[in-house]
Amino acid sequence: MTIRLPQYSGKDYLVLAIVILPFTLALNSIIFGARYFTTGIIFLPTTIISALLFSIEFILCGFIAASLKQRMPNEVQTPWRLFLMIMCFIALSGVFLLTAFHGYEIFSAYNYSFNEKGFIWAYVSMAIINIFITLLIEGIYRYNNWRENLKETETIKKAFTQSQLLGLKSQVNPHFLFNSLNTLSSLISEDEEQAEEFLNEMSKVYRYMLRGDDEQLVPLQTELKFITSYIYLLEKRFGQSLQVKINIQEEDKQKLIPPLSLQVLIENAFNQNVMSKADPLLIDICSNGREVLVCNTRKPKMISNDMDIESGLDNLVTKYRLLNDATVTIRDDEKQRSILLPLIENKGGLV
Repeated sequence: MTIRLPQYSGKDYLVLAIVILPFTLALNSIIFGARYFTTGIIFLPTTIISALLFSIEFILCGFIAASLKQRMPNEVQTPWRLFLMIMCFIALSGVFLLTAFHGYEIFSAYNYSFNEKGFIWAYVSMAIINIFITLLIEGIYRYNNWRENLKETETIKKAFTQSQLLGLKSQVNPHFLFNSLNTLSSLISEDEEQAEEFLNEMSKVYRYMLRGDDEQLVPLQTELKFITSYIYLLEKRFGQSLQVKINIQEEDKQKLIPPLSLQVLIENAFNQNVMSKADPLLIDICSNGREVLVCNTRKPKMISNDMDIESGLDNLVTKYRLLNDATVTIRDDEKQRSILLPLIENKGGLV
């Protein structure tokens, strides 16, 4: 495993400079007492030496923290990681304090001998400071992570809200409504019984469309009931120019998909393709246990570049990504388009 060294910024070095000065003054005042501030030959050299020792300790502590964070990245490992960090920091502080307390004995000009009580007091103080600083830094780290997660959550919510608005815009399609009303008007004059049945199916379609975004996922069986009514309206409008076959495995009907998914794919198919009685648009809907497969024959229309006919499909792909981080598979060849929608076992995950 490669251990990355901590990357220090200008702010880190500023913190180091601010923290080291009081630590250096406090340590040397414990070692030398009042002589530290009154004797020039003691003050300047010992201040520089102590500052260097604390700087080395700061860098080593950063290396230890980075190593432990890399080796123990999981949330459940946090208490154990903090414990090891604090123990390492306290041990390291002990080594540097011993170096300072015993090191000055070498220089006879300082007239200094090891002070056990002073060492113990300094060591206990450093241990308490190490614990406090470690917990403080961990708290700041967690707070920053929380803020980043909050921003990410807000971004996802915003994207999903936009997805819902796009979905609603495509669902309540005024052209579909007007075409359905025209078909109903024709049926009223030709066959009142069929007109009544058409109106009944039309009410089912719009009732489902208008509540479609109330739920993120619906059972496939519920979607199939809606799509049966939706296809009925289309078949009355297009006649034999449109032929839809549905073959869904019984065990797949309780699995979940985003509402109006099949409607989006069917609408996408007849919006993009030419169809006639002699050469109908064929749509086949089936399932394989893991996905719903929607296939349609391809006879592309001449469409203006400024028409965004794929917006409904793009919206559906976004919904799947936001809900389950799932991928909608789209396969095109010269004769056929195939789209695979992942089935979701429950509201917690995919099949």
